[in-house]
Amino acid sequence: MASSELIVGLDIGTTKICAVVGEQTDAGMNIIGFGTSPSTGLRKGVVANIDQTVQSISKAIDEARDMAGCEIRSVYAGIAGSHIQGQNSHGVINVSGGDEITQSDVDRVLEIAKNIRISSDRKILHVLPKGYTLDDQTGIEDPIGMSGLRLEADVHIVTGAVASAQNIIRACNKCGLDVADIVLESFASSKAILTDDEREIGAAVVDIGGGSSDIAIFSGKAIGYTGAVALGGNDITHDISRGLRTSQGSAEMLKIKHGCALRSLVGQDEMIEVPSVGGRPNQTCERSILASICEARMEEILANIYVHHLERSGLKDRLAAGIVLTGGASLMPGTVELAEAIFRMPVRLGKPRRVGGLSDTVDNPRFATAVGLLFYGAEQDAFSESSDAPDEGERWSTLRSIFRRMKSWFSDVR
Repeated sequence: MASSELIVGLDIGTTKICAVVGEQTDAGMNIIGFGTSPSTGLRKGVVANIDQTVQSISKAIDEARDMAGCEIRSVYAGIAGSHIQGQNSHGVINVSGGDEITQSDVDRVLEIAKNIRISSDRKILHVLPKGYTLDDQTGIEDPIGMSGLRLEADVHIVTGAVASAQNIIRACNKCGLDVADIVLESFASSKAILTDDEREIGAAVVDIGGGSSDIAIFSGKAIGYTGAVALGGNDITHDISRGLRTSQGSAEMLKIKHGCALRSLVGQDEMIEVPSVGGRPNQTCERSILASICEARMEEILANIYVHHLERSGLKDRLAAGIVLTGGASLMPGTVELAEAIFRMPVRLGKPRRVGGLSDTVDNPRFATAVGLLFYGAEQDAFSESSDAPDEGERWSTLRSIFRRMKSWFSDVR
């Protein structure tokens, strides 16, 4: 298969870099290549050492390339971190003569809606339509082809730090990769783990990564809120290291092998061995002590998401489908139960859906973002193919606006 027919998702995380190669099928996404490597160049989701980041990306890409048996030239890259901000906006235009609404009209109202004031060190990542109003008719998903005099658009706008996005692009370029688009990771994850029903009746994706934890709230099929807190799985590891007086590497191993986010789920007689430092003999301690450390930090992470984002979003009461947890740290036993107690609504773990091929390789919340980037890329490729059709006219000019947006990022880098 030609590499131009394939899609590559690149999740550039704080603890790992993951590259996934896939092809769109009628049933979903067929995974044909996969590569991962430890991430040593990022802090809290932001590139801190570009050379180390380049090395990690190269290793993951090389593994995915060898498995897929194809060249990889372009990727859809994820972006996350506490610098990500979301806000809602509104745009209104008059439609001359009440003519049929065209893509040009939609583009105009979206352009007005995204005309918000942001600082010079930030740029718009996404303009995501929530719904349209045509004259007095509300709740319209796609107004094209309808007739009316006044078109309104409600949108959710996601912005990010210019430097963070530029460093992601620069690191990819140093690996010989073009970046087709930069995508909010929680938004990408939602494409892999949410069902259509969950989007319709309301659900929140909570992605607990290594450096930060992100939230994206959906209601009525549209995204209505995004946010992040600068806490993640690495903070749990750091607490274990200090609390049990062991190295960061040993603390990570203890977290993965014995960690639990609810002390009540751990037996009082369970003991674990804790590696010491400086050549001292290993220690033994109750596993419940480790669980207490994990529970305290995980509770802080989830409480921050609840208080600072879920409650402030104004959408808490619209989440009939509850919370879908994803990200590597969500795998810790007891996390779902703790989240249900804090959020006071149903919670489940989210793993990639509608995948074939090497599906067992990515059947894990750790890889939801990378697989979601494939689904996002497939949507953009579908738009691109449609834009070449002679009878579509200006319908897909929105795609060209995406290309223009990405060019502005690239021009700043090059």
